[in-house]
Amino acid sequence: MKPNTENNLPMVDLMARATRVLAQLEAWLPPAPPPINWEAHAYRWRKRGASHGWLDAIANVSLINPEDLQHIERQKDIIDRNTRHFVEGKPANNVLMTGARGTGKSSLVKAMLASYGGRGLRLIEVDKADLGDLADIVDLVASRPEKFIVFCDDLSFEEGESGYKALKSVLDGSAASSGNNVLIYATSNRRHLMPEYMSENLAARHQADGEVHPGETVEEKISLSERFGLWLSFYPFKQDDYLDIVAHWLETLGCSKQSIAEARTEALQWALERGSRSGRVAWHFSRDWAARHA
Repeated sequence: MKPNTENNLPMVDLMARATRVLAQLEAWLPPAPPPINWEAHAYRWRKRGASHGWLDAIANVSLINPEDLQHIERQKDIIDRNTRHFVEGKPANNVLMTGARGTGKSSLVKAMLASYGGRGLRLIEVDKADLGDLADIVDLVASRPEKFIVFCDDLSFEEGESGYKALKSVLDGSAASSGNNVLIYATSNRRHLMPEYMSENLAARHQADGEVHPGETVEEKISLSERFGLWLSFYPFKQDDYLDIVAHWLETLGCSKQSIAEARTEALQWALERGSRSGRVAWHFSRDWAARHA
């Protein structure tokens, strides 16, 4: 019978083998997430594969002053009041902003960070694909003294996507509270965030493969948007409003009054080519005009 040489190895050799095995395992493991910089004002939720995510501080935050957002005064007043109450520790609502593209929905959220970042407001951007991690994000910031807005931009769901269930739970419906320092601000081009079909509005038909209660499917879709306490609708700008926004940005970029007046016709042509009179289109035109004429 051969002796068990494994048991006779010196302890030093065993430790060396164990060290090599651990080194090989570490090469396959994902790196540990970096420590969170709690001094930052804005973050992105990052993930590596299926591992736990972390808050990645945004070094250069794209901010905009509320005064630069023109012709959305009602929406601006409402969201400013809600955000101010949130920062002051008063009751506040989650916000859903829907409507025409380029009318200032996302910019309005950045404007709130510009206004209240110095008073403890923080912003966390979360992609739709990572909405299943919302509960983890809430737990991560639960003990922090700051107030966090979880921002979901251009949010919508297609049939079969499960992320909306995680969003519903955090908004209202989970046994775990989202806490007093987290709100969700979302923007979308769909008021109810999910596709709706003409067939869902038809009277129920009793077919062998049909749903017994088709109305409940519609209620399931509408229930998500109804969990937002505030709905803000944004509409396409009228021509004069669009030209006012162009004039504002041209003045901000250093153009003279004469140059602003001369830009009118080309600004209208720019909007016509893009099929939209929006604040985003006005900003893009103003940058182009100012670069050529300022």
